[in-house]
Amino acid sequence: MTRITFISANGNTETHVTGNPGDRLLDIAQNNDQPLEGTCEGQMACSTCHVIVSDEDFSALPEAEEMEEDMLDLAAGVARTSRLACQIFLTEDMESLTVRIPGEAHNMQGV
Repeated sequence: MTRITFISANGNTETHVTGNPGDRLLDIAQNNDQPLEGTCEGQMACSTCHVIVSDEDFSALPEAEEMEEDMLDLAAGVARTSRLACQIFLTEDMESLTVRIPGEAHNMQGV
């Protein structure tokens, strides 16, 4: 089981949840009311599930594929440790994962 911390865009709120190996971060986020739209439903055709992974956890993730990098080029507020939540799958090796919601995030599905 992985302990996941979502940090709000303004940094004032932390949401702590857990996930299991094989779970996709986007699904965990949406199931826990995080403002990640995921318009393309994980097909890497948008960047609405962009998150910024903590420095400590970023190096433990597999490298982003070229297609994900291309989508991140379209994301607002991208950082060195940016990833798409639809491309992060929890593994047995992950004890914890901390991600921040970018300040530019806006979930149109929640409107």
